[in-house]
Amino acid sequence: MINSIIDSISIALNAEFGDRYKNYKEEKKQDLEEPCFFIQCLNPTQRLFLNKRYFRKNQFCIQYFPETGDKNEECLAVAERLLECLEYLTVNSDLVMGTKMHYEVIDGILHFFVNYDMFVYKIAETVPIMEEVSAETSVKGQVIT
Repeated sequence: MINSIIDSISIALNAEFGDRYKNYKEEKKQDLEEPCFFIQCLNPTQRLFLNKRYFRKNQFCIQYFPETGDKNEECLAVAERLLECLEYLTVNSDLVMGTKMHYEVIDGILHFFVNYDMFVYKIAETVPIMEEVSAETSVKGQVIT
């Protein structure tokens, strides 16, 4: 599920910013092509809600690495666009709303946080049902079926 959300975030970023902005799903220490985004999931949790229904909290951090010398100005402009384009995502043909959006610029890099929380259902395996059962016992010499 988390990989599907990351793919949907990447699709939304590509639709908003185009092919010039690269999206990374794995951290790269070197050869980072700026401007680019790095998408990661932070601390996902799951909690049993009712029966086979679970509530999953998925917090994501999208880091933006700017290309210009005016890093703060560029980061703030990108953050405004991220607020719009990441509000709703289509994940596995379901519409998911981004919540708890906030951002900060640290050392010239934008850190944009968003949650995609959702309920999931675990479907139990179906066990074949016995068609017919018969039993025979005897009590004091009398046969009971």
